Amino acid sequence: MTAASWFSKMAGTSLNLENLEDLLVSQMKDLLSAEEQLIKALPKMAEAAHAPALKQAITNHLQETKNQKTRLQQALRELGQQPQSETCEAMKGLIAEGKEMIDAQGDPDVKDSGLIAAAQRVEHYEIAGYGCARSFDLRLGHSSVAHLLEETLNEERHADQLLTEVADSVITSHAHHR
Repeated sequence: MTAASWFSKMAGTSLNLENLEDLLVSQMKDLLSAEEQLIKALPKMAEAAHAPALKQAITNHLQETKNQKTRLQQALRELGQQPQSETCEAMKGLIAEGKEMIDAQGDPDVKDSGLIAAAQRVEHYEIAGYGCARSFDLRLGHSSVAHLLEETLNEERHADQLLTEVADSVITSHAHHR
């Protein structure tokens, strides 16, 4: 049994992957679900953040996320697919971990550091997803769709870099208050 078939069996679903395009479409619909879930979760993260730079980074990324959702819908249409999502279980789990940080009590700088860690896990998941989808798409020769995926991939990388910079300032601030 392959890893993919084991995961499908464990999830109670059965993917039909006859070719690379089937896999690409499945991945893109999963990413669409991830973006839809994030659009709901990011305002709660921004509200829970203490550091103004973190609040701003999350708020800015919310608008980017809305644009990424639109871009994915456009890419799916360009592939002749309905722009409908398939539930991204991984993002559900990542958001649940983020909710633990949102609900946490304690030192605001430490909580912000936990929020950043949760947000970076999300970014790394998205970087992996968009990177794979872009690679599949390039292999299939859909350069206009690959361009859309590359644009989002670059935004996700930038968001991750910005979170690292915010983390450095939050941790430095916390260390000076000790």
